[in-house]
Amino acid sequence: MRLWHEELIPKLPRQQLLGQHRECCALRGLGWKKKHATVDYVFKYSPFKLYHYHMKVMNEMKRRGYQNDTIWENPAYRGKKCPAYDEINDSLHDTLPYPEHDGKYLTECLDNLARKGIHIS
Repeated sequence: MRLWHEELIPKLPRQQLLGQHRECCALRGLGWKKKHATVDYVFKYSPFKLYHYHMKVMNEMKRRGYQNDTIWENPAYRGKKCPAYDEINDSLHDTLPYPEHDGKYLTECLDNLARKGIHIS
């Protein structure tokens, strides 16, 4: 599981973009706070930071003509098996990119894609 660097979202091939949507759904739901080496950093922040990241993914999906269940656009929604969040703490801090998504992380993501035969400029 990986959250691609925000700069890559508009450039991701279809498979990676749709996979990112599925991963965001999983993390927002039953995957929240479950250990995973690649994405553990998301749990240091409010779940609404993940929501804002997920919205970037869903907006790109819409831009390309894909359809997703609009219920995921509700920041409190966590999937069918999880109770919704009671309180929405949507601060400016939550809308900013993950600090971990720096230049080094961008390079890691590009290298990961290149190993899959995907070259993004």
